[in-house]
Amino acid sequence: MSTLNHQWFQQLPFKQLTSYQPVSGGDINESYRIEADGRSYFIKVQPNQPAKYFAHEINGLKAIGKVTNTPTPVHNGEINGNAYLVLNWLDESTGSQADLGRAVATMHQQYSANNQFGFTDNHRTKALVKDNSWNSSWRDFYVHQRLLPEVQVASDRVRWNRWRQEHFAQMVKQFNAYYQGHDIRPSLLHGDLWAGNFMFANDQPYLIDPDAVYGDREFDLAMTTVFGGFDNDFYQSYAAQYPFTPGINDRLPWYRFYYLCMHLVLFGESYGGAVDQILAQY
Repeated sequence: MSTLNHQWFQQLPFKQLTSYQPVSGGDINESYRIEADGRSYFIKVQPNQPAKYFAHEINGLKAIGKVTNTPTPVHNGEINGNAYLVLNWLDESTGSQADLGRAVATMHQQYSANNQFGFTDNHRTKALVKDNSWNSSWRDFYVHQRLLPEVQVASDRVRWNRWRQEHFAQMVKQFNAYYQGHDIRPSLLHGDLWAGNFMFANDQPYLIDPDAVYGDREFDLAMTTVFGGFDNDFYQSYAAQYPFTPGINDRLPWYRFYYLCMHLVLFGESYGGAVDQILAQY
């Protein structure tokens, strides 16, 4: 991005900027390590967006940061039409999956103050705006504020077909039938809990890049099983603190579907087989 030159970085709210260099930080933002005022910082930049672009991430980091380790938002703003978020820099270390399991369990034991599902703000992704409006029904929230909008985008992008629609309808039917008779407490969720979104620093687990929402904790747990990176120590220590609800393995597929269908929407038919494998169960 040509606008990110020395002059751009000089406008950041530091007294003395010493250096900046690009680092890897996901496919959504441009990321840099900055040395300024005698400390190291991590900065994400989102081109052609207002400062509020990062509001959802900041609110998620603050909510999760009350109960477990997260990076700390330091500055947020907009320079020359590019939104930025500055966080404290974390040096990677080794760490324990058991500690990570306890950290996630602790997060999931935080419940929404209003006993509703959703979050304080919506989240704009590459594909759609996630509607986090508060909802007293998990069934209604998951079907109407997560699944149906996503499938609509898949359809708009010609990544959907009649077979998928028929099996999807069956999945939703089973989902509704189950939760009609089972109450769910709205747990604080990370919202994108794959292995790329935790790290160890100071020998402790840190949760990074949240897409926070209050929902069924099994929604987060399903994501940990999609791409791997979480081992037995993680699940055992989690369950020791917050035991799994019996039958969890029967329910994880309808949550895995959400993540895999989002990948189908974003990256195309290379994820079609994984989506169909789940739908074929219904």
